[in-house]
Amino acid sequence: MATKTTSTRDEILDLLKKRKQLTVSVIALELNITEMAVRRHLNTLERDGIVETTLLRQAMGRPTHVYQLSNLGEEMFPRDYGTLLLELLKDLEEMDGHEKIKHLFEKRKERLKKKYEKRLIQNGSMEQKVQNLAQLQDEFGYMAEVSSGEDGSIILKEYNCPIAEVAKQFPIICESELILFKELLKTENIECKMCIATEDPHCYYQISESK
Repeated sequence: MATKTTSTRDEILDLLKKRKQLTVSVIALELNITEMAVRRHLNTLERDGIVETTLLRQAMGRPTHVYQLSNLGEEMFPRDYGTLLLELLKDLEEMDGHEKIKHLFEKRKERLKKKYEKRLIQNGSMEQKVQNLAQLQDEFGYMAEVSSGEDGSIILKEYNCPIAEVAKQFPIICESELILFKELLKTENIECKMCIATEDPHCYYQISESK
């Protein structure tokens, strides 16, 4: 059976996870490598936003830099938010019924609408508005892109769905997303042709100019 090899980078991250804050010299001593090698890894990790440094002032001597995981670094370790969320939603539905779930996603839609409206183009063309919407969706990890359909319609594709596992069991969230797009773009001429939650390769929205 093959033994899993651990890189120096991973060993540094594991140490920071367990010990919270460490200096270069302590990491070097723990891993039995040179301080120069530690600094090289830490510089790369800091550049990528995975670790951050703080200047620690001491009672005696010069201040020293200590390193710790950033929020992004913490997220690299196992999380199980999806399972927890699904369990809570199922419990809520069992206790209070489907209408409560519907109301919950309605509140989410309204919250997103207020957030998006502050940054969405109001007076541009429909294509500009869809491009703008795609940019906003992209910030939340949807990998969105806009193209033109053969019939002159505008196509919005999303290659990733951060909430796909929730949507598979609560498809009402996809209905809510479609309503959100209609309200933001101020048109009823939007159709969802494909959906990741139903095992399609991507979400596919077709938007026609208002008539």
